Amino acid sequence: MHKAAVAAAAVVYAVALVLAPTANASPFLRPGIYDDAEFLFGNPDRVFPILKQMNTRLLRMNLRWGGPNGVAQRRPANPTNPSDPAYEWAAYDRAVLRAREVGVESMFSIVGTPSWANGGQAWNTAPRNAVDLRKFAIAAGRRYSGSYTRPDGQTLPSVRLWIAWNEPNNPVFLKPQYVRRGSGWAIRSAKDYARICNAIVGGIKSVQPSSKIACGATAPRGNNNPSSARPSISPIPFLRAMQEAGAAGFDAFAHQPYYGDRSESPDTPPPSRTAVTLGNFQVLVKELTALYGPIRIWVTEYGYQTNPPDRFFGVSWQEQARYMTEAYQKLRRNSRVDIFIWFLLRDEAGTDRWQSGLYTRNWVRKDAREAFEHLAGS
Repeated sequence: MHKAAVAAAAVVYAVALVLAPTANASPFLRPGIYDDAEFLFGNPDRVFPILKQMNTRLLRMNLRWGGPNGVAQRRPANPTNPSDPAYEWAAYDRAVLRAREVGVESMFSIVGTPSWANGGQAWNTAPRNAVDLRKFAIAAGRRYSGSYTRPDGQTLPSVRLWIAWNEPNNPVFLKPQYVRRGSGWAIRSAKDYARICNAIVGGIKSVQPSSKIACGATAPRGNNNPSSARPSISPIPFLRAMQEAGAAGFDAFAHQPYYGDRSESPDTPPPSRTAVTLGNFQVLVKELTALYGPIRIWVTEYGYQTNPPDRFFGVSWQEQARYMTEAYQKLRRNSRVDIFIWFLLRDEAGTDRWQSGLYTRNWVRKDAREAFEHLAGS
């Protein structure tokens, strides 16, 4: 893409935003970006100035309790104390400090279970005792309360936006999804997740009563087939099951309404009747209202991959920018939606990974880079 073409596209998107109807627009919708590889482990001297240039409002990051880069690889002696020597916060401290320097608000998703808390299982298995997770949430809430000072004299910024886990209806992030009950199957992940949600909400709220916490962060699809090779649960059955299991007390429900095929725009209804994308977002809104009333809604992950480099699932650079703008404007018309998080600042390495970045792997700007800047400045 030539620079002149990118500049011309930016003008088109800026005009579209100015002309878009705003009479019923949400005054609360804030755009942000989610890219752990860059925010937590990338080159901060490159990444954070870019975020400032783009008028970025929010950074979403995974605060890993266990698993790779987990804070609590060893069981802490005093788990509610963020200074316990078993805890390793360095990457997360660095990210929130650099975000504050460029005027960007941080939000954390608490995710992953240490092996000592789930009987030696993988990080995507729920803790045996949710009290262990609640205690970690208390420690995290204290560390990022805005009043915690490290031994080096550095006072850490406050983090007031939290998400409980990520895609718990997807076995990549939480397993098992089903368990045997007699001759049939029962949903297990939603019950485990209700305990996870309540533990994180209870822990954070006990030390940060004014913080905002979202539960859900559901994936857009599930096969609802417990006997399949990779069983998963679609969003509406999962939402109903977590509510029945007692998930409560959260301020917002988070959902990640990705497209399923490159032919789908943000307005295209999904071909599957059980999926919840932006094309049928009202299905989720209706169900949430029935179960939890007029609760706030966060879109905590969204994006379109591009071709180049992904020839199979990617859309053109121009389409990616247009779909980003359309998605944002559609959500902005819903007064209950507060947050819109785009997945990836920079393409991941290898076309088998995600290519939805605003920059290519070689840091070439895509059209969506300018489109995002206009969203954040609108």
